[in-house]
Amino acid sequence: MKTVRTISFLVFFSYIKCQTLQRSLLDAAMQHTNSQNYLEENLRAVTSIMVAQFLQKLTYEKVQTIVKELLDLSEKCKSLKPNESPSECCHQLMTTFLEHICNNQGLADRHVFSDCCNTNNSARHKCFLSYKKDVAGYSDIFQISNPEQICEMDKENQVPVKEKFIYETSRKHPFLYGPTILTMSACYETAVQSCCREENKTKCFQIKLEPIRKYVREISSRHHHLCEIGIKFNHKVAKAVELVLLTKKQPKANFSEIAKLAMDIKNLHHICCEGNAVACVLGRSQLMNYTCSKQATLSSKITPCCELPEPFRGECIINSENDKPDLSSLPLSRFTEDQFVCKQFTDKQDDFLQEFLYEYSRRHPELAVPVILRVDTVYQNLLGKCCKLENPLECYSHGEEMFQRVVHESHEHVKNQCDLHEKLGDSDFHDRLIVLYTKKAPQLSAQELVIFTKNMAAAATKCCPLNDEQQFVCMENSAKLILGALCRRHEAEPINAGVGHCCDDSYAFRKPCFDDLQVDGTYISPHLSCDQVVNLNEDLCRAQEEELQTEKQKLLSNLVKQEPYAAEMQFQSVIVDFAHLVEMCCQTEKSEMCLQEEGSKLIKKCQSLLGG
Repeated sequence: MKTVRTISFLVFFSYIKCQTLQRSLLDAAMQHTNSQNYLEENLRAVTSIMVAQFLQKLTYEKVQTIVKELLDLSEKCKSLKPNESPSECCHQLMTTFLEHICNNQGLADRHVFSDCCNTNNSARHKCFLSYKKDVAGYSDIFQISNPEQICEMDKENQVPVKEKFIYETSRKHPFLYGPTILTMSACYETAVQSCCREENKTKCFQIKLEPIRKYVREISSRHHHLCEIGIKFNHKVAKAVELVLLTKKQPKANFSEIAKLAMDIKNLHHICCEGNAVACVLGRSQLMNYTCSKQATLSSKITPCCELPEPFRGECIINSENDKPDLSSLPLSRFTEDQFVCKQFTDKQDDFLQEFLYEYSRRHPELAVPVILRVDTVYQNLLGKCCKLENPLECYSHGEEMFQRVVHESHEHVKNQCDLHEKLGDSDFHDRLIVLYTKKAPQLSAQELVIFTKNMAAAATKCCPLNDEQQFVCMENSAKLILGALCRRHEAEPINAGVGHCCDDSYAFRKPCFDDLQVDGTYISPHLSCDQVVNLNEDLCRAQEEELQTEKQKLLSNLVKQEPYAAEMQFQSVIVDFAHLVEMCCQTEKSEMCLQEEGSKLIKKCQSLLGG
């Protein structure tokens, strides 16, 4: 069995592409066996995930107190038969949990949720979900300052490292799915135990924990994004996303099988996004068991994954390599050249469009999901127009040209961004993004704009050096997550009408919409004097390089807010002088005096730009 599992986990490894994480995952998998009682053995841990994700500020001890109260109800969920849906269990457990919070003031800050507790069950649940926040400020379980102490705690079993990981990761990543937290907690535990046997424990922890941290952060972002799609857009969009992802991964499977799985996965995402970790773990286990029972017709790539124990099986299948398509079925041209297209479109519109999406996706594995959805939207709109005409075939026969145009335009946008990145370099490219997005969304604080555009700049740094095809997919996939985060910010506190339109109008065309968004002409900036805009505090001389860069970019954003139509060179001139001034004065003994005296020249330059 050990040899089989070693081979099996190579599938997951091919995705992760990180030797140290591969080793941790393999070591963790080796210590688990296939068990019919998987959920029962992990029931306390799974329930604690749910509690910590909803009540992010609670201490570990308080979380465990609530978990103990809920375990009896959780017990009922674990006894579901293979063909039973976990949704009823999900509803009962969640209702009891939320009532427990509202009725026990000592277990949580009840006043924080007072508005939620005054509503009925359905509205109450949505209200509690709205309080979930991805927060970077919580204790980072991956930052181990005292390895010896961690190893001693693990040895004495004071608070098992696995439980500590589950608690901290759950409250820091409240949208991360329970099965993934369980998988990575096993990897974390194995890494800690391994490093505690090493002489240089600190180095070992750095090597083995960083890839786990990176994976958790990235997969959490993906899960949060999937939840946003399910909440913001109708079920057709959510199912279309799943259908494309499944088809790219398992292109040999027939359409009916892919369509069924896409619906099942969409429903599972809904359960996981509602925050019931018990039902989420059970639901994924059921889905993966079904997938493994159909591996002969789905994909040969998942066969090794199906030899793994839970929870590794699910994570392995999700991250397995895409299979190669079998394109011997009907040609794609039947969607643009067949005279019966309009009859099929009119009679069974949803089924027909899903089949187009399936056939187009399996023929274009090189395209990112948003690009394929753009083609699908164009096709749907084309048929909606053409099928009303006397000669529809003449109209929709131009479909293939339109598909190519959509792909070409999307590709050109990415190519232009990467050409600009190569020309400007990392820092100046980030500055350019700050200027562009301050104009598009000036209502955001300078700090928010710096962080948002920093993520976009980092995506360019990662994606642009790749080959043409990979670059395109990488940038599109990064943009959907980054813009998704911006849209969640807009949902929490509306930014402006332009941003709202791009966020809400079309998921497929969200990126092109933001690319084309211009200056928000309705924004009137609160007047700031140059003394308020330019920070010349002596603390600058004690700041780290990254902090200085942030101050410089906040200055840039505030200048753009004041004068959005000024030439970019004028902004650059001020921030270059600012950087030079700080560097020069911080090297002198009387840095504060230097900043005040020399800073007056910069203030005058700023006043000239702002006209005051």
